[in-house]
Amino acid sequence: MDQSMQKMIERLSLMGASNGGQVQLPLWPDHVRAVPNGFLRSALFGVVAKGKRRFVKTERIASLDGIEIRYTGERLDQSDLDVWETVLHITRVQALGKHCRVTSYCLLKLMGKTDSGKNRETLHARITRLRAGAIEIKQGRYIFIGGLLDEARKDEVTQEWLITVNPRLRDLYSPDQFTMVDWTVRNALDGHQLAQWLHGFYASHARPFPIKVETLHMLCGSQAGMLSDFKKKLRKALDAVVETSNAHCSQFHYELYGELLHVTKKPSRTQFRHLVRRGKVAK
Repeated sequence: MDQSMQKMIERLSLMGASNGGQVQLPLWPDHVRAVPNGFLRSALFGVVAKGKRRFVKTERIASLDGIEIRYTGERLDQSDLDVWETVLHITRVQALGKHCRVTSYCLLKLMGKTDSGKNRETLHARITRLRAGAIEIKQGRYIFIGGLLDEARKDEVTQEWLITVNPRLRDLYSPDQFTMVDWTVRNALDGHQLAQWLHGFYASHARPFPIKVETLHMLCGSQAGMLSDFKKKLRKALDAVVETSNAHCSQFHYELYGELLHVTKKPSRTQFRHLVRRGKVAK
């Protein structure tokens, strides 16, 4: 992290330390991004083909049992999730509902991208999309209805953003309702949407269960018309997750038996403690 970014984070940390007991996200380390399980176990941030995006209105989004999502707006993809994750990564050190001051340079740098004119335009478009969309999500005991971002303003000269996040989003970060996704692995999979979706989906499970290829096709929001075509893409994406995970000392293995996918992975420390509490593994 360069000096200007470090000063930015330190300034935000001081703001968060004196938030007067206001609503704040749980703190997580720099090498992960905390994401609500409902976002990782659904097609909300799906696998979207390049080109014009489909606009949906109060559409029921495919998700695992126990999660209900309806969405209005342009379809969201994995790169939109990267932007949202990055905004919340910075916002976590201050009270929600307050303006988060951050430059385009800082946001792009945290996402591992260069501060180019094209990337600034893409960032602007994604922040606009996140602000314009509206979700209704039931995860655990809470229902949240609102926007993924409350407000966003930008100074065209300084490229400084003022972004506000709805404090009610904190409900989606209740214990056992969110996952800390390894950012080094996710970022290394940048540009491979299905691989990123699979990595996030399986990161949200302490001990993954066998799942049908057809179910994954639905859950990730793939636009592949033929299941056989999706299966080929699925193998390629899984191989990418295996290779990238192993390169970063993160265990991930899969076996495809006909139409049933079996995945084994190393649980995070939090997930391991969860398995111990439930008697699934020995201490």
